[in-house]
Amino acid sequence: MPSSTGNKIINDWLETKGFRPFLFQQQTWELISGGQSGLVNAPTGCGKTFSVFLGTLIRYINAHPEDYRHTTNTGLQLLWVTPLRALAKDIGRAMEEVLAELGIPWRLGIRNGDTSVAERARQKKAIPEILLITPESLHLLLAQKGYPSLFRSLSVVAIDEWHELLGSKRGVQVELAVSRLVACTGNKLMLWGISATIGNLEEARKVLLSPLKKNGVTVTASLQKKLEVESIYPDEIEKYPWAGHLGIRLAYKLIPVIQQSRTTLIFINTRGMSETWYQTLLDICPELAGVLALHHGSIDLELRNWIEEQLHTGKLKAVVCTASLDLGVDFRPVETVIQVGSPKGVARFLQRAGRSGHQPDATSKIYFLPTHSLELLEAAALQSAIADKLIESRMPITLCYDVLLQYLNTLAISEGFTSEELYQEVISTFCFQLLTRDEWGQILYFLTAGGKAMHQYDDFRKVEIEDGVFRINSRKIAMRHRMHIGTIVSDAMLKVRFITGGYVGVIEEYFISRLDPGDVFTLAGRNLEFVMIKDMTALVRKSTQKKSIIPSWNGGRMPLSANLGKKLREMLDRMHIPGPKNWPELQALIPLFELQASISHVPAASELLIEQIETKDGFHLFVYPFEGRLVHEAMAAILAWRISRITPITFSFAMNDYGFELLSDQPIPVDDSNVYDLFSPDNLLADIQRSVNSTEMARRKFRDIAVIGGLIFQGMPGEKKKARHLQSSASLLFNVFSEYDAENVLLRQAYQEVLDQQMEEARLRDMLVRIQASTIVIRFPQQLTPFCFPIKVDSMREDLSSERLEDRVRKMQQQLEFGK
Repeated sequence: MPSSTGNKIINDWLETKGFRPFLFQQQTWELISGGQSGLVNAPTGCGKTFSVFLGTLIRYINAHPEDYRHTTNTGLQLLWVTPLRALAKDIGRAMEEVLAELGIPWRLGIRNGDTSVAERARQKKAIPEILLITPESLHLLLAQKGYPSLFRSLSVVAIDEWHELLGSKRGVQVELAVSRLVACTGNKLMLWGISATIGNLEEARKVLLSPLKKNGVTVTASLQKKLEVESIYPDEIEKYPWAGHLGIRLAYKLIPVIQQSRTTLIFINTRGMSETWYQTLLDICPELAGVLALHHGSIDLELRNWIEEQLHTGKLKAVVCTASLDLGVDFRPVETVIQVGSPKGVARFLQRAGRSGHQPDATSKIYFLPTHSLELLEAAALQSAIADKLIESRMPITLCYDVLLQYLNTLAISEGFTSEELYQEVISTFCFQLLTRDEWGQILYFLTAGGKAMHQYDDFRKVEIEDGVFRINSRKIAMRHRMHIGTIVSDAMLKVRFITGGYVGVIEEYFISRLDPGDVFTLAGRNLEFVMIKDMTALVRKSTQKKSIIPSWNGGRMPLSANLGKKLREMLDRMHIPGPKNWPELQALIPLFELQASISHVPAASELLIEQIETKDGFHLFVYPFEGRLVHEAMAAILAWRISRITPITFSFAMNDYGFELLSDQPIPVDDSNVYDLFSPDNLLADIQRSVNSTEMARRKFRDIAVIGGLIFQGMPGEKKKARHLQSSASLLFNVFSEYDAENVLLRQAYQEVLDQQMEEARLRDMLVRIQASTIVIRFPQQLTPFCFPIKVDSMREDLSSERLEDRVRKMQQQLEFGK
């Protein structure tokens, strides 16, 4: 690499600290020095952050070799966009250390929802040279009068954790903001994405750099991060497994792991189960009190910040956490990671494993603890996928009209915009490259006049046109919009606060609405007695009761990824090979699979197993595609619809990530004569429309779209509308659009999101094509099998408390294993 003043200064500084830069870092520095843009890809803990940050410093030093230590107030040089507030704090701390040691007098600012009013005012008066910001706060900056002047000096924009943002509406917010920044800087901007490994890296770069109209470069670290995976086995493999309970019964096996490690992160898939695990570990090992913490997205921010600080300084022994600690906060003392239950995807497992051994030459150690016996199959599948580098892709989303509407309103309350100029900017993004002029006109007509359906209502005429410039002049409309800039809808949340004062965290409205005063639930590791709801806040008091309700959060059940499903089917193939298995997890499962084979059949990767079983509950049809619960839910509905055309019949459904069940009170007419037709990809879209109430699903989706697009005002702070009021407002709009403006882009978006997100239509179609080329094996076991047992238990969960469910399952297990 050619030497330069900046390069020499940075290399000398690194040498004094005993560090040598990696080749990928040097390559990135050279590219940034040459004014290029691109994407940096490296394993967690290998210095991705410093590849872009130090490259920016090298470029600046090269431009000011004599006075780089003396020049101040140079304007914004580096805008660092990060998806998590916690990341900003940790990255900021590391950057400030570097600036101080190099003697560069740059100021660093953090801009997110926690930034004080005084700090925002200081930033507005004198913008710092480095600004760390979330996507939502970046859009808030674009709502300020005079924002273009803030970005004139900007040379580098870094999008951190781009793999997390890609394929989400927050990612679309980033794309739109980047298109505006490119325009503000006269297309002189350098844009760098920072990403862990995903399956579609080249596409990820293309999406990010689309507004620049440049291909850019992908810099990949050729570093082989050592990864050690160790499964924790139950003393005896359950031949009739069921989800959830086994993990807790193995909790005592984690105590030695925690005690032998300096710091351990214990990843749990759902917030509800993380509460249970935290309490269970304290019950088993009381000496962990004070050094064991609980961290998830519903815990009060102040407490989360404290936990992150204690982790950073190594004062905590272990933290039970959810995806809230997935991303790259540099908790250096973390030595060990434990994954409880299936991570549902290869990329997520690697991301979590990378939290341990968070240095380039350190080994990442991760323990896998199954929550039921069959999850040991996933442990083997994960290791095989990692060896084959079979990482999931993050597919970009297109034509998010609701995010575009919000963005246009944002620009209209600051400097305004002209139609043609902004249209060209918007279609420069990957998300909106196919936006037609007709759709653009429809969106502008909606902003200025309420569109075809709402033109009689003043509230929908938000934007006025003055000399060709689209502006919001109403202070009331501007204020309302500012309050909701950056809104990407999640489930309605209520704050949880003690009657005596002090916040505990947040909880979803649907959970609290089911509680009566006096009920006790657990949040942030505390037992709380529910008192009342007041002003969107659940008031509670401490409870000494031992028994409590564990909250369940919507969306807690992630579906199995397509890559992991593929590997699972390959593992089934290996179970057919006689002799010892090359994965110890498969060896441990031999008794379970021998029982499955003796009662029914173990499917190979090229087979689809269908089991028909009659019990006192009725006639069961179990199907095992191994494609994840969302695909199975859609397939169950379609199959039920198709069967009902053969004979009038009604069903109830149950599903997990491995398969699904149809249950009826009469025999189910599925046999060799019709089974391939029932699983045909032909007429799939039409059958989806007929088999599920797609209109009702779209109506629910439309609520989120209407809120993001600004059609529904959510209320003032502290006076937010309840979810049911938002739903009724959205339903009214949905009905009006359906009747008077059927081609409305937001209406189309609602139906498309149902297909893409809730139905996973593309993956469903791929599965049916695969099944057509497979052998379908139909079996008629005389009893429940190891494969169907977990699905059967899932179907009972809704009707039974957790204790009654456990008792009933144990009896069923005993009856099946001993033939009573």
